[in-house]
Amino acid sequence: MDPSRSVPPGDPRAPAGDLARRVHQASHLTGSFVLRSGATSSEYFDKYRFESDPRLLRELAEAMAGLLPGEADGLAGLELGGVPLATVLSQVTGLPAGFVRKQAKPYGTRRLVVVEDVVTSGGAVVDSCRALRSEGAEVAVAVCVIDREAGGPANLAEIGVELRPLFTMTLLKAAASH
Repeated sequence: MDPSRSVPPGDPRAPAGDLARRVHQASHLTGSFVLRSGATSSEYFDKYRFESDPRLLRELAEAMAGLLPGEADGLAGLELGGVPLATVLSQVTGLPAGFVRKQAKPYGTRRLVVVEDVVTSGGAVVDSCRALRSEGAEVAVAVCVIDREAGGPANLAEIGVELRPLFTMTLLKAAASH
């Protein structure tokens, strides 16, 4: 029997646990940080530390590809952190990538998956989903590398968007301790 199959998904001992450990190692900082949501946190994930490592970025995109719904027509990378992720995810999946700027751009009636790096409250994703929808896009799913577990999934669910994180903060912390 394959030992990786006996480990439940999301368990830090699973094959993705090594990737989680490396993301934590590369990007986890401690101190006092003000987040986009306005909340203060004693820890922070510096997305640029995992997005600027070409090997790690590629592995993240390959792992995130499994989170995408089969009916997706394209990817929408949020400015700025979601752009490199959406670009490499596009290369991995063959789906076209668009980039969501602070000012909405038209995307037609495509079924898009919003791509973000780190989600805390989900405010930037909510705003982008609303802007994309106002331009006629269908958005039902958002993917991210890290869910800080601070209300993002619930806030997105309120607008009918499912958040599919590659890792949660809990999983990253567990992976770091192994």
